[in-house]
Amino acid sequence: MGKPNTRRLDKEIRLTERKIEAVQNEEMWPLNSAERRKVVGALAGGSYRVLRGKSTGRAERALEQVWNAVNMRLTAELTALQMERQRIVTEAAKEKAAKKSSGWW
Repeated sequence: MGKPNTRRLDKEIRLTERKIEAVQNEEMWPLNSAERRKVVGALAGGSYRVLRGKSTGRAERALEQVWNAVNMRLTAELTALQMERQRIVTEAAKEKAAKKSSGWW
């Protein structure tokens, strides 16, 4: 028995890590549609208030909340993927140990 096949999970883990890095740089591509709507709405509201010469505190807080929520969602996804990968590796190791222990002697 060879190594467990974790290529698909490894690829997803790398993609999720890239998404987390992009969110920390406040890039839009890792956001889902609801999160994009919230970001665009906060930006529009903030820019309107800037044009009126008023405070943008509420819009800034809304943006900060969206970025924090996205970061938490992606971190949870990454943790779940890593746990699944570890489960597969552990399961394969148990099978290998059981196969070795049930030798011919």
